[in-house]
Amino acid sequence: MVEIVQAGGWLMMPIILCSIVAIAIIIERFWTLGAARISPKYVLAQVWTWLKNNQLDSTKLRELRLSSPLGQILSAGLINSKYGRHAMIDSIEQASSQVIHDMERYLNTLGTIAAVTPLLGLLGTVVGMIRVFSEIMLQGTGNANALAGGISEALITTAAGLTVAIPTYMFHRFFLRKVDSLVLNLEQESIKLVDALHSDRRVEIKK
Repeated sequence: MVEIVQAGGWLMMPIILCSIVAIAIIIERFWTLGAARISPKYVLAQVWTWLKNNQLDSTKLRELRLSSPLGQILSAGLINSKYGRHAMIDSIEQASSQVIHDMERYLNTLGTIAAVTPLLGLLGTVVGMIRVFSEIMLQGTGNANALAGGISEALITTAAGLTVAIPTYMFHRFFLRKVDSLVLNLEQESIKLVDALHSDRRVEIKK
């Protein structure tokens, strides 16, 4: 492995660095974007229990907000529900914007790595071919080892760049789709609460 990296030249280092960053982001996003963490099934039922039993106070509202992204959205809606349906929806949309921003964190970086690593590999190809032609100019075509070294550098960096870029791009698309699915679920849960409360029903939060 070390020999391959050395044969690829100095451009292998940024490609390896990109692969490490991509792996870290992929692991972190898998952990963060779990459906059970973003939109637990029990949250809406818990809110209804509190409402029916008239137990919704500032402490429970804070507990709801800190429990999950869905809880953060629902708590924002509940706080403003007494001002009417439109105010409740506006507050939910504002909270949703922050939640979506958090869910999309690092995805731009992942997409950038998927786009940049093939270019780094291509640059390595160009550098390797320049070395090949320089050796040909200086020594002719008789030095097979020198020519093979330049061609090897060109091929290794290209292969390394594509090896990093292809799975990174696949995970980037996967996480974008996952975020879309999670956002849809959050919207559905939020609308259930809004429709059930109606615009004329107020929720009194105990002090």
